[in-house]
Amino acid sequence: MPDVKHFDPDAVLDSAVRLFWRQGVDSTGVQDIVTATGVNRSSLYSTFGGKRDLYVAALRRYVTQRSQPIMRRLTEDTRGLPAISDFFDGLITTRCSGEYARWGCMISNAHANGENDDPDVRDVLHLHHDQLRAAMRTAVEHAAAAGQVRPEVSAAAAADMLALLAYGVNLRSRAGAEPDTLKETVSATISLLAA
Repeated sequence: MPDVKHFDPDAVLDSAVRLFWRQGVDSTGVQDIVTATGVNRSSLYSTFGGKRDLYVAALRRYVTQRSQPIMRRLTEDTRGLPAISDFFDGLITTRCSGEYARWGCMISNAHANGENDDPDVRDVLHLHHDQLRAAMRTAVEHAAAAGQVRPEVSAAAAADMLALLAYGVNLRSRAGAEPDTLKETVSATISLLAA
């Protein structure tokens, strides 16, 4: 007879995302996970494996549910520099106000906390970075097609710069940077590209 789960694995994974996002993997113990999810250790282990496996699953879920929809919107927005500005405005608003204020980005936190020694974590971080950079490049290419950027601007280099700026916004917001300061930095960076 198959083992019947008395909990919703998706709900548990959502709780794990919030816990790891807020605290980081090193500061989160198995008892923290048990307390946050309401699921006992043996059920967690049999469903997700150990803490490391749960963390990798949580990172993947974060990318799928939180990062990819935002990057997809940026890719599909053909306005160029205004789309990039709106992306950063939304990022700053999310990072500095509301339920997840001052949590930063789970992906940026993983980069900063040195969790990329694990090959599975590193794969998720690389995937996220490649997708972010590709979305930024598409937006810069839309801007170039509309004559919004200087002709000598490389779309690839600009995309790298903007992706790194997004990580910086995420980390600085977690450290308490004021939204206006972050917005000034973003505006100054975008103005370097503008025609």
